[in-house]
Amino acid sequence: MPADVYVRMLRKLGEELIFICGSDTHGTPIVVNAESLKITPKELVEKYHHYFDATFKKLGVIFDNYGSTDSDYNHRRTQIITKELINRGYVYPKSIELAYCPTCQIFLPDRYVEGRCPYCGSVARGDECDQGCGRHLEPGEILDPLCKVCGMKAEFRVQEHYFFKLSEFRSFLLKFLEELRGTSNARNYALGWVKGELKDWCITRNLDWGVKFPGRDDLVVYVWVDAPIGYISSTEEWADRVGANWEDYWKGDARITHFIGSDIIYHHCIFWPAMLKGAGYALPSAVIASGMVKIDDKTFSKSRGYVVWVDEYLENGFHPDLLRYYLVSYTSHTKELNFSWQVFQEKCNNELLAVLGNLAYRTLLFTFKNFGEVPEGEIEEEVIEEIKGTIELVKASIEEYEPKRMVDSVMALANFGNAYFQSHKPWELVKSDKVACGRVLKNALQIVKALAILFEPVMPSKMELLWEDLGMEEDIHKVSVTAALTPLNEGIKLGKPRLLFDRVEDDIIARMQEILHQRIEGGGDEMVEKTDMITYDEFERLDIRVGRVVEAIAVEGSKKLIKLMVDLGEDKPRQIVAGIAELYSAEELVNKEIIVLANLEPATIFGVESRGMLLAAGEGVLLVPDREVKPGDRIR
Repeated sequence: MPADVYVRMLRKLGEELIFICGSDTHGTPIVVNAESLKITPKELVEKYHHYFDATFKKLGVIFDNYGSTDSDYNHRRTQIITKELINRGYVYPKSIELAYCPTCQIFLPDRYVEGRCPYCGSVARGDECDQGCGRHLEPGEILDPLCKVCGMKAEFRVQEHYFFKLSEFRSFLLKFLEELRGTSNARNYALGWVKGELKDWCITRNLDWGVKFPGRDDLVVYVWVDAPIGYISSTEEWADRVGANWEDYWKGDARITHFIGSDIIYHHCIFWPAMLKGAGYALPSAVIASGMVKIDDKTFSKSRGYVVWVDEYLENGFHPDLLRYYLVSYTSHTKELNFSWQVFQEKCNNELLAVLGNLAYRTLLFTFKNFGEVPEGEIEEEVIEEIKGTIELVKASIEEYEPKRMVDSVMALANFGNAYFQSHKPWELVKSDKVACGRVLKNALQIVKALAILFEPVMPSKMELLWEDLGMEEDIHKVSVTAALTPLNEGIKLGKPRLLFDRVEDDIIARMQEILHQRIEGGGDEMVEKTDMITYDEFERLDIRVGRVVEAIAVEGSKKLIKLMVDLGEDKPRQIVAGIAELYSAEELVNKEIIVLANLEPATIFGVESRGMLLAAGEGVLLVPDREVKPGDRIR
């Protein structure tokens, strides 16, 4: 949405541009999820590609082209760029040791393997230390590999793969990043990596699903090769449709701006520009990295229920523009964005309804009742300067990639408009001097016109309604920012205005909070395909281990709780509180092997912190292994 707002505002400022996006369809997570659902990867990605495309459109996010990295365009462009990198000497073969599962008889790429991070020792997946230091891991780097398919130990075997000479681009990247525009978090994070260690990058994987590496039917290119190339191929698809030349954008001097999440800065600011430079393509001009989304101050998680589904939001009668406003006005683009139904209600009622909606409705209704048309009058210098100042603030905010600052500036103009209307008291003036009252209303209407134009990128549908109520016949989506200063034509007929915003009542917010609460209590759900089945990806998030109780003490004041110190193969025992005192005494639990969910969010129970959960059946009978195993062994 911030990208869509940015694009809409740039167009109002006279920029010629195209807005490109697409579905990222390759990589091991796609294959793993498809296998768990017993469908092909192609069936999975086509289903979600159409769902995402439709969802964006429901929210007014309109791309010039929404492509797919599995399109013929992207397969062809990825092959072309990969061959160019090979021809220029930037890609070379190298025999490396890779995790191989002798049971499944396959090499294990990325998320098919799990083990320990070679840098920090944390549990990690094959391509990233996702639970520790966050480093990108090259194939073969992971320690103590385990096959994610069968759970058995993997071994290392030699296989030939292909590497991109990323290390040769260190000097280029240092200069490129110093000049890169966008948000400082993107630039500084990438500079930290480049100034440190820059290794050559393995760009092939042992998968059937993906873009074939040139000349090798047994290898595909790594997903982070073909995924960003999707920007180029989506541009090609658009260009073929409209009769344009895609090279004007990717081999010319166009300004290329990326809006991304902060979790993929490494790929967009290091891998991607190096690939483009190596293959002879245009470089990104700016990278804008957003903060991550939270729900009620909890980490966004579909599996745990901390999620708000767009379909659910719309089905309960909320307008898309309210969500657009919330998401771009809540906080600075680089900070975490927390979605709360209560804050959503406050912003809708206290800002959209009480400030913007109030000004628009009272101005239009009073004018309609007393004049029926736009009255005569000159636009006062004070009003002109206020609108001019707002436009300058909007331009500055867009240039600095700060949509919240832009929204705050426009809302300040609405506050000015309310103060103007209130201080001039047209309800009194109309009785004593109708001509003077007309002049006041003309100025108030001019402020409303400016607000419609400046808020259109944020709330396109609502501002279209306001534009119609002003009696305007032009397409507001094509009206430039400068039109905010063009005086309204006198005599334009006005109809009875509509309320732009309704009050968001307590009962609907209570209902939405209850839906969220039920989802969290139920452990999450999916809106796209409701099912009692879970994917393997969801299961693998559970860190279930064997533990040995080293100490057990009854919790004072409780008849059911026992505080356990459990050896989970970590540096020190983990404290866990369990309600099993009615079935087990503290003494008989010592040295007992138990099963523990280790990555459950910590909780305080009866004043005692618990960092895990014992697994039990029936009325509390503990699950135990049927033979001795060492503490910390994973359950698979």
